[in-house]
Amino acid sequence: MKEDRFSWKTIVLPLLVLVLTIALWQAIIQVSGLEPYILPGPRDVAQTMWQRGGSLLLYSLRTGMVAVSGFLISVVLGVGVSLMFSQSSIIRQSGYPYAIFFQTVPIVAVAPLVIAIFGYGVLSVIVVTTMISLFPIITATTTGLITVDQGLLDLFRVNKATRWQILWKLQFPGAIRYLLTGMKTSAGLAVVGAIVGEFFAGHSSGHQGLGYFILVSQNQINTSSLFAGTICSTLLGVVVFGTISLLGRLLLWRWAGEG
Repeated sequence: MKEDRFSWKTIVLPLLVLVLTIALWQAIIQVSGLEPYILPGPRDVAQTMWQRGGSLLLYSLRTGMVAVSGFLISVVLGVGVSLMFSQSSIIRQSGYPYAIFFQTVPIVAVAPLVIAIFGYGVLSVIVVTTMISLFPIITATTTGLITVDQGLLDLFRVNKATRWQILWKLQFPGAIRYLLTGMKTSAGLAVVGAIVGEFFAGHSSGHQGLGYFILVSQNQINTSSLFAGTICSTLLGVVVFGTISLLGRLLLWRWAGEG
C-alpha cells in the first residue's frame, strides 16, 4: 500500500543512524584524544551552529537561491536539448559527446574561464551550478523520449499523427518519470555546484554563501565552523532534494492521475 512509503521506519531509521553516527563521533574523540582544532566534538559543532545560526541561515539561503536558479536553468536547457536529441539519431550522436563534457570536465579547469567571461559574482556561480547539474537532465530525459512502446508508435503513425503530435502526446508523457529521476539527481548536484562555484567565483563579490563561509573557516583553521558549514550544506541538499521529490509526486499525480 502507498501508506507504507511514509511508515514510521522512514523517520525512525534515519534518526537511529544519526544518533549512532554522533555516538561514534564522540567515541572517536574520547579514545583518540584529538585536539578540537583537528576534530571538534559534536557539542562544539552544535554550539557553533547555535551561536552563528543567523549567519549560517543567511548563507544557506543565498546558496539555496543560487542552487535553485542553476537547477531551473539546467532543467530548461536539458529538456530543450533532449527534445532535439530525440528527433534525430544523427543529432543525438553528434551532440551527445559534448553533453558528456559537462559531466567529465574538471570544474577547477573551467572556473577561470567562467570568471574571465562573466566576472566574479553570482552570475558565474549560477553558470558553474548549471554546468554541474545539466548532464543528468539531458541523459534521463533523452532516454525517456527515445524509449517508446513500438506498438503505440505504430498506432500513432497509422493514424497519420504528425511528428509534433507524437512528441507531445506520446514521447514526452512517457518521459516524465525519467525527467523526474534526472531532476532528483540534478537537485543534489546543484547544491554541490553552488558551493563549488562560491569557492572560485562568489567569495570576492557581494554574494557570500556557504562556500564563502566554509572557505573562510578553512583559512582561519576554525574546524568547528568548518563542520557547521558542511552540515548546513548537507541539510540544504536534503531540503532541495526533498522539495524536488515532493513536486515530482505532485506532478505525476496531476499528470497521470496517481495519488
